[in-house]
Amino acid sequence: TISSRFAERTFLEAGVSPIKLRRVAYGVDLSRFYPVARPENGRFDVVFVGGVTVRKGIPYLIEAFRKLRHPRKSLKIIGGLDSAFAPWLQTVRVKGVEYMGALPQVKLKEHLSRSHLFVLPSVEEGLALVQAQAMACACPLLCSENTGGGDLITSGVEGFVVPIRDANAMADRMQQLVDDPQQREKMSQAALFRVKSLGGWDDYGRAYKRVLNDLIGLSSG
Repeated sequence: TISSRFAERTFLEAGVSPIKLRRVAYGVDLSRFYPVARPENGRFDVVFVGGVTVRKGIPYLIEAFRKLRHPRKSLKIIGGLDSAFAPWLQTVRVKGVEYMGALPQVKLKEHLSRSHLFVLPSVEEGLALVQAQAMACACPLLCSENTGGGDLITSGVEGFVVPIRDANAMADRMQQLVDDPQQREKMSQAALFRVKSLGGWDDYGRAYKRVLNDLIGLSSG
């Protein structure tokens, strides 16, 4: 099974027959991820959760945040740091960026709920579960087209999907939400509604079970 259309495309491009592929999107545990706070008015707080690596698009995120115009902006980067990437980070100093290291999942919903926007600019990703976790905390999503986020949101409704390695596109979308708080609030509510409509882990389990039953039927037929 595969988790997103992006992952499906990579298999097809590698020559895998489509009849061997079954797409089942991940669910999210809605009993663990839900809004517990509200973003603070008069600020614009951005959050990233994931490995702090080049593959996750961190350089493009930092550059996009640097371009963002807001007097009270912040970017929280939550996740373990790749030691090979550390020397580059030490050469970059952008005001408002905070490296928080890895945090237990139980603490993530607080940061996601208090943030105005969750950004995942990965160069490649199957389907990052944290995107749905952010949406479950009513946090709009800004993601690259290679994260599987396009399976979760309609760009312009619950968030935005942008090309990979495009700091300018990310900065433009961030600025759009800074300049239009009402649009950001609409996206927040749309993100929460959308992720609830997708279902939780139980729904994912049932979908996966259906795939297995189909495969058993094919092998015994």
